[in-house]
Amino acid sequence: MPGSHGSLTKAGKVKMQTPKIQRTGVNATKKKPPRMRFRELYTERIVKGRFGGQKESLGAKRARFKRR
Repeated sequence: MPGSHGSLTKAGKVKMQTPKIQRTGVNATKKKPPRMRFRELYTERIVKGRFGGQKESLGAKRARFKRR
């Protein structure tokens, strides 16, 4: 195939050169499986009647304003 982009001998070169950085702070916590996350969102939204997303997001502020 004429004009192919690079050779296979160079494949993965950049990834191998990039240093590995350990996750720290907020990113260090493992994410919950989707089933558990959706169950928590369900209880927040349906059972408790609250906004299920981030507490200070625009959607949460709008939902709080609508309830009044």
